[in-house]
Amino acid sequence: MCGIAGFLDCKLSIHPSSWEETLRKMGEVLSHRGYDDSGIWFDIKAGVGFSHRRLSILDISSAGHQPMISNSGRYVITFNGEIYNHLDLRKKLTSIDWRGSSDTETLLAAIDSWGLNKVLELSVGMFALAVWDRELRVLQLARDRMGEKPLYYGWQGEVFLFASELKAIKCHPSCQSVIDRNSLNEYMSLSYIPAPLSIYKGIKKLLPGTIIEVSVKNEYSCTVDSYWNLKDVAERGEKQNYLGSDFEVINRTEELLRQSVKSQLISDVPLGAFLSGGIDSSLVVALMQQESSSPIKTFTIGFNEGQFNEAKYAKLVAKHFGTEHTEEYINSKDALDVISELPFIYDEPFADSSQIPTYLLSKVTRKSVTVSLSGDGADELFGGYLQYKLIPRINTLPKALRVLLSKLLLPLNNSYIQNITDSYALKFLFKLELKNIPYRAKKFSLILASSGIEQMYENFIREYISGNLLIEKQYEHNFETIDFLKQIEHKIMYIDTKRYLPDDIMVKVDRASMSSTLESRAPFLDHRLVEFAWSLPMSMKIRNGRGKWVLRQILSKYIPNHLIDRPKMGFAVPIAEWLRGPLRPWAEELLDPRRMKQEGFFNHKLVQDIWRQHLKKEYNWKTQLWTILMFQQWMNSIKNNR
Repeated sequence: MCGIAGFLDCKLSIHPSSWEETLRKMGEVLSHRGYDDSGIWFDIKAGVGFSHRRLSILDISSAGHQPMISNSGRYVITFNGEIYNHLDLRKKLTSIDWRGSSDTETLLAAIDSWGLNKVLELSVGMFALAVWDRELRVLQLARDRMGEKPLYYGWQGEVFLFASELKAIKCHPSCQSVIDRNSLNEYMSLSYIPAPLSIYKGIKKLLPGTIIEVSVKNEYSCTVDSYWNLKDVAERGEKQNYLGSDFEVINRTEELLRQSVKSQLISDVPLGAFLSGGIDSSLVVALMQQESSSPIKTFTIGFNEGQFNEAKYAKLVAKHFGTEHTEEYINSKDALDVISELPFIYDEPFADSSQIPTYLLSKVTRKSVTVSLSGDGADELFGGYLQYKLIPRINTLPKALRVLLSKLLLPLNNSYIQNITDSYALKFLFKLELKNIPYRAKKFSLILASSGIEQMYENFIREYISGNLLIEKQYEHNFETIDFLKQIEHKIMYIDTKRYLPDDIMVKVDRASMSSTLESRAPFLDHRLVEFAWSLPMSMKIRNGRGKWVLRQILSKYIPNHLIDRPKMGFAVPIAEWLRGPLRPWAEELLDPRRMKQEGFFNHKLVQDIWRQHLKKEYNWKTQLWTILMFQQWMNSIKNNR
């Protein structure tokens, strides 16, 4: 795993004498992504420069040094990721004088022989890359199908910049670092910034499965194309609708997952697995252990707060499989120690609070191994989230009744809402948790009034608050219409897989793991398994009101049901309690109304209102407050040039 960066500057916006220093700086800020090696390459006449940081996983010798030039001399590559089937690709490449055994060399030789598009179609892996064609004077950037590895790019004046992380782009003198308030608006409702947006104007995230090509042969021209498209996979899968028996589906899913796990065990360095004790990570560990002749290494993080602690379950699963298990408990002090580092780790505002345990878990894991497998992606593919069951249930209500209920709920005062919900009527009807009732009632009224499934889902996931937290709210959200899919559950899964998975989950895991120089791999995101999952009927994913049915059946072959048969917990953090307690001084400093008024992003009076309500336990505003606080902490890092 590595860090890549570079630029196109054909008009020499910065003096050639500073190119080497600029490229080295761009690489140095990515050193956490690769301590083993570094390199730069540039061609001033062509106007192009690459910088690379290497974490050696396959072929740890100097033969894997990057940037790498093809045997023909035509192509130069800087590559971040792993091509799991690169040895199969090598077999198809004849008359190659191989210098080493790295997948980068395989990829470069294949590009030299077949071209980038065909190579990407044949490759199985996770990656972000840049390739310079010295003959045609064309720069190509590409990202893996599921968005596991990051890649930012964009024009800043006359210079085209790209990098694994924004901090490298900011090292270039042409980078203007102007905050995009549209992106901030999205961040405040989602707690992350969805692609193709970034926090800065003019800088974008490359979409998964996409190639961007910049040609400088005559004048700058820029084209974007997809070599793999989730929309096509989802539409084709729903139409095909795999008709195998339960037995056949279980065996085929297990076969594909086993194949993915086995391919991701290739490594020339120590390897282990994250283990939460839930279905997804337990299944990955089960298959890993079957492929290993010795106990594999597993790692987990725990909390002293019982309702958030999954470590005890992970320990039982580890004991059952006989893994070499490591667990570490964290508290509010650990969180506070980490918070100051989060802006540097994540580069732009990011407020999924599970970023804290994910980072700490990565640090613990890195002490023993260099590569770790995870269960990420299973929920989106096999129906593991609450919304896949709740929203279809709400949608069964007649529209007229939903509109009426919405109108009844919206104006109710807090005490009245509390009185009527004491009867557990809403819980009986919709199985909602009765916490933060006034807030939930207002949000639920928006869900009920939604005009379509897509809007209903957006109202479900986006954070609601009465009034505008942002001073400048520049646009309303556009709800994507998923009319190419028929099933409600598939519409929601599609949005999650396209946006939430790459822009929240994968961002969280990539930055947290790479900040510790740890490579994380996700076997569920092998595109062959993804395509098969989309071909399955919903009954194979959600059955009897429970998600991930087929995965449960596979796991039951390896472990007793009582070890994993419990409600989904996720990787939650007791942020609400910590903000009222040990994190309160830190929060109050960042929420200082004078500071917020001067900065000009937030309605400081409204922020103070929700802060007081949270402290008094009138509302649980943990998500909204954490989102604000992470932006404020990020602003601190900007002021300190961090």
